[in-house]
Amino acid sequence: MTSLGKVSAIYYKPFLDTLAAIEANEDFWRDHDLGAVPETLLNRILDLKECRVVKDEHEHIYDSHKAFMENVLTASRFMGFTSIFLPSYPSMFLEMARRNIPISIIVTPNVFFKLKSEHSAEIEEFLKYKHTSFHVYDSAKVAFVVTDRFVSLSLFFKNGTFDPRTDLVGFDSSSIKWGEDLFKHYKENAVEIKNL
Repeated sequence: MTSLGKVSAIYYKPFLDTLAAIEANEDFWRDHDLGAVPETLLNRILDLKECRVVKDEHEHIYDSHKAFMENVLTASRFMGFTSIFLPSYPSMFLEMARRNIPISIIVTPNVFFKLKSEHSAEIEEFLKYKHTSFHVYDSAKVAFVVTDRFVSLSLFFKNGTFDPRTDLVGFDSSSIKWGEDLFKHYKENAVEIKNL
């Protein structure tokens, strides 16, 4: 192989792997608003090559959420960002905190005010634990979770509505690291809530 051939080969494999990662979940990437994913992480989409889309069919709309909850409840650490509100989450996160699971949550202002008005006692108890953190991030159209076991990414459609039926899920170390870096990006730019 020539010197130029060797140089080309260095870049060719990652290029092919990146294309494969995009094509494996092409509908997910094409149909959703990617604005909530920083460019530095979009450039690392190759890290998500082992991820697969989990999609609920109309008749079984809660099946993927059930699998999601099973994975969350067996995690030994948890990081999550949400711009949507689900009423079951405050008690679930508090229960995890009570079990001494390190847990860090970031929400948008609208979710924060909903939590504060409807779940203030749970939030106050959650904030008392040393292994918990709670932050508010200005605005982002995304919901994702990263644990020691998996990463799950939910995005909004390009028309601005949340897609409750489709998640990109990965269980491998590079996908989890990508998710941790996405969480770090949001946490660095969020305001920590220490009390209500």
